[in-house]
Amino acid sequence: QVQLVESGGGLVQAGESLRLSCAAVGSIFSVNAMGWYRQAPGKQRELVASITSGGTSNYADSVKGRFTISRDNAKNTVYLQMNSLKPEDTAVYYCYSDQITWMSESDTEPHESDYWGQGTQVTVSS
Repeated sequence: QVQLVESGGGLVQAGESLRLSCAAVGSIFSVNAMGWYRQAPGKQRELVASITSGGTSNYADSVKGRFTISRDNAKNTVYLQMNSLKPEDTAVYYCYSDQITWMSESDTEPHESDYWGQGTQVTVSS
């Protein structure tokens, strides 16, 4: 089995910073793209940032210049450094991967699927 385990959310004031982490854990062969979505109350889930296994990143216009996504492939971990936070950044942030390949000892073939984390709350006060 595979899980995406998130950490780093919290309550901060406008202008401050937070760093989110998300580790893919399990009997993993490979992890494709990883990234972060967010969902604010009453709004649809939106893509914040993504990064390929080769390190190519993509950002929502609303966070360009303030957020930086990075990953450590050896640790199967993705990070989101969020600077100059604004109240409109308040949301539940979800880590995802579009494809993780894994195989347990009892399996005869590997599994592939997309995965989501449980979500971590980020609250920015004005």
